[in-house]
Amino acid sequence: MNEATLEFIRIHADEDVRQLAFLGKKNPEVDMAYALDQIAGRQKARVKIPSWASIDGIVYPPHISMEQCSSEQTARYKASIAGNGDKIVDLTAGFGVDMAFMSAGFKQAVHVEMQPQLCSISSENYKCLGLNHVQVVCRDGVGYLHQMEHADLIFIDPARRDQHGARTYGIADCTPNVLEIIDEMLQKANRVMIKLSPMLDWQKTVADVGNVSQVHIVSVGNECKELLLVVEKADVPLQIFCVNDDDVFSYTFGDVTSHTWSEPAVPKYLYEPNASVMKAGCFNLISQRFGITQPDANSHLFLSDKLVEGFPGRGFVIERFSTMNKRELKEALAGIDKANIAVRNFPLSVADLRKRLKLKDGGDVYIFATTDAKKGHLVMVCRKIS
Repeated sequence: MNEATLEFIRIHADEDVRQLAFLGKKNPEVDMAYALDQIAGRQKARVKIPSWASIDGIVYPPHISMEQCSSEQTARYKASIAGNGDKIVDLTAGFGVDMAFMSAGFKQAVHVEMQPQLCSISSENYKCLGLNHVQVVCRDGVGYLHQMEHADLIFIDPARRDQHGARTYGIADCTPNVLEIIDEMLQKANRVMIKLSPMLDWQKTVADVGNVSQVHIVSVGNECKELLLVVEKADVPLQIFCVNDDDVFSYTFGDVTSHTWSEPAVPKYLYEPNASVMKAGCFNLISQRFGITQPDANSHLFLSDKLVEGFPGRGFVIERFSTMNKRELKEALAGIDKANIAVRNFPLSVADLRKRLKLKDGGDVYIFATTDAKKGHLVMVCRKIS
């Protein structure tokens, strides 16, 4: 990287790379492809990996690798699961964001990646970050696994795209196929952590992998980002962790009683689970843990006559109830011209219901439409609990 390229990156650090691409002919001494990768990479890192964006000297990979790498928030969470020990090995390290954060708790770390460009970038970044105990190995992860020595933890993030670049979701369709090497990984490490698509059916995946001790469903901003499995040799009760930003709701799988709760006579509050809880599907456990009930088994909303502390999701005060009767709806929506609308177990889509109610989007009113097992279609006008 010559001085002209460095200067170009510095001067245009905050500009639109799509427009900068047209300056190539005016700056023949600038390695334009590299410069645009660095400018775009740092701009992306300000949101995705903020602690790196403030460090001069960090090298960023091409666009696709920046899109696919973990965010700092999810990488820090993985580091909390990884804990500490003598040695960690990442068999599919890529750009190295996960390894950079997880390696902090280990005396020795091995970053395995088969793309030479990413290996070169990661080597420079580890030096810049002061992570001198991380060894970068440029080779296929499965090949390295066959000859590696014992480690405390193996981390693997199998590629979720096929040879044509199409996205895959089944664990057996990822590269490498974790099911084919899980036994060998457990022979070479005390624990294995597997990062997978949040689109997977986690219960089927647990059954397919075997010996799973922990499932972490990780959401950021109420959007599911990752499914993490921790696999150990010992047969221990399966622990589920539903994570949304700093909120963690955990339970032992199967830990629910058959006790039923009576429906509150006049519900005052509505609770909506976060994305990780929705993915976990632990609705009976939520009822048990917080003493609240669903209007229907498929509503996945909860009603209560009292405030609930620590609920993993959003809470609302119910101001008005209505059926889909025109007169009732008119009374319930009096004075309201816009609202945020959600439907659960309801025959209309959000767009269709919004059209029916003649409401604009937005504002501080929230309307939930669902089906009550006893009362039929139900519309609840709510405001967020302050």
